[in-house]
Amino acid sequence: MILGQSSSKHMATAASAGRATLDDMFRRAAARRPRAMALMDAPNRETFTDGAPRQLTYAQADRVVSAIAGRLNRMGLQTDSVVGVQMPNTVESVLTLLGILRAGMIAAPVPLLWRGADVVATLSRLGAKALVTSTRVGAVDHGNLAMHMAADIFPIRYVCGFGERVPDGVVPFDDLFTIDKLDPLPGVDRAVNPAAHLAVITWDVSTDGLVPVARNHFEMLAAGLAVILEGRIAQDATILSALTLSSFSGIAMSIVPWLVSGGTLSLHHPFDAQVFAEQRRDHQCHTIVLPGQVVPRLAESGLLSGRRGFGPDGLKTVVAAWRAPERIAASPAWRDPTATLVDVHIFGETALLAASRGAGGKPTPISVGPVTAPRGAAGAVLVAEIQRTAAGTVAVRGPMVPRFPFPAGAERGSAPYLKIGADGLVDTGYTCRVDAETQAVVVTGPPPGIVSFGGYRFVLRDLQDLLTRVGEDSTLTALPDALGGQRLAGTAADRDRVRAELTGLGINPLIVDAFRERRAVAS
Repeated sequence: MILGQSSSKHMATAASAGRATLDDMFRRAAARRPRAMALMDAPNRETFTDGAPRQLTYAQADRVVSAIAGRLNRMGLQTDSVVGVQMPNTVESVLTLLGILRAGMIAAPVPLLWRGADVVATLSRLGAKALVTSTRVGAVDHGNLAMHMAADIFPIRYVCGFGERVPDGVVPFDDLFTIDKLDPLPGVDRAVNPAAHLAVITWDVSTDGLVPVARNHFEMLAAGLAVILEGRIAQDATILSALTLSSFSGIAMSIVPWLVSGGTLSLHHPFDAQVFAEQRRDHQCHTIVLPGQVVPRLAESGLLSGRRGFGPDGLKTVVAAWRAPERIAASPAWRDPTATLVDVHIFGETALLAASRGAGGKPTPISVGPVTAPRGAAGAVLVAEIQRTAAGTVAVRGPMVPRFPFPAGAERGSAPYLKIGADGLVDTGYTCRVDAETQAVVVTGPPPGIVSFGGYRFVLRDLQDLLTRVGEDSTLTALPDALGGQRLAGTAADRDRVRAELTGLGINPLIVDAFRERRAVAS
C-alpha cells in the first residue's frame, strides 16, 4: 500500500528514494552472519512473561520470521492487511514485526498499557485483521484480555499468542520456534518501489483524539539513520535497548540501528537497574538506548561509563530518548569522555532529531533549517528540516516525516488525522523559541492540553471527563516533573474505590496509579 497520489511524478520520486525494506536489511544481515547472535532476551524474562529467556542467531531468527509470515499467509490474510501487535519487550515482539513485514502486511504496534476501549477503538479504525500478543504480561492474563478486546473489533479474524496455556480461540505461535518444515512463502507483488509501501502504523495524541501515523520503509530507515550516523554506531555493534517497540521512536532507535549495523540486539523490559547492569556486562554492549530521564541516575552510578565496557571495545555510545524534549536543556552535563551521549528529541510520533553532546558535555542545540546526520560533517545525510510556526510551535518535514495522512482520504472524514501543510510541514504542537543570535530552537513545553507521562500521552480534557464517571469528588492534575516532564497526581475521598472503578473500566494503569496513597516525606 502506497499513500498519496499515484501520479507519474510521485512514482518517480518513490522509485529513486531507495529500495531497501526493513526485511531486506534483516535478510542481508542473516546472509552475511548466519551464525552470529541476532537477538537476546533480558535474563529476568520469566518475571514478566512466559518462557525462559531466548537467544537466537540470525539463521534461527530468519527461520522464525519466515514461519510467522507463512502462518499469517495460511490464515488467509491478504497483502497489506493490518496486524495489531501488543507485546512486552521480548525476542518475539521483534520477530513478529519482521514476520508481518515479510508477509507483505502492515504492522500496527499497540502500547502495552493500553486497555479495552483504546485498543478496540484504534484497531477498529485501522480495519485490523489480526492481533498478535503474549498470553501473560506480568500478572495479567493477556491472552484472555486480547480475546475480549477482539470480540468488540469487527474486522479482527484471528487472535494469535506466544506463551503457555493459550486460551481457547487463540492461535498458538510458540510452536513456530520448533516447526520442522517451512512451506515456501508466496511472493509479494509490489508496484514501483517496495520501500515506498507502508510498513508500520503508530498512534499519536492530539487534542482532537488519537491520530494514526503511517510510515513506509524509507521513512523508518531515514529516522533510524539520524540516530546511527549521529551516534556513529558501528557495524556489528551489540545494542542494548530499554525502549519498547510500540512507537515510531522505539522502532527507529532500536530495530533500525540493529538491522543496519547487522549486529546484536539485547532487549531490556523497562526497567530494572540490576538486570540492566547484568545485561550490560554479559552482553558486552557497544551501544545503549535508554529513556532520557534515567540516563543521569545511571551515569552517576557508573553504569554508563565507557571505562566499564566489558567487551573488547567497551561502551561507545549512549542514546537518550527524550519524550519530553523541553527537559533536555536542564539535564546534567555528560562527564564521561570515553562514551558519546546522543540526545534524541522526540516529537510524539511525528519526528525525532538526534544531537550528540559537544565539548563540556552540555546539550547541543539544533538550529532552524535543514538537519543532517552526522551534523556538520562533509557528505552528511539530510534527515529532516525544522521550522518555528507563526504560533510559536515546532514544525518538521523531511525524509522521516510522513507526507500523507492515513487512511487515504482521512481529511474528508470526521476522525482525527495527521494534518500536513501544503509545504509538507507537520506542526508538532511543542512550543518553542528561537535564539536570535544562534538560530537554535529551544523547546519550551509540550503541546497545550496534552499530558506526557511515562512514555504515554493523554488528552487532559479526556482525563477530566473520565473522572466524572467515577465520582465528583475526584480530581486529576498534571504536575511538572524534573525528569519526565510531567506526572499525574490524583485526589479522591476514597482512593481505593476510584482505583477499582478505573481498573474496571480498563483504564491505563498509569492513570490508575495516580490515585495511589502517598506518604508524607519528613522534613
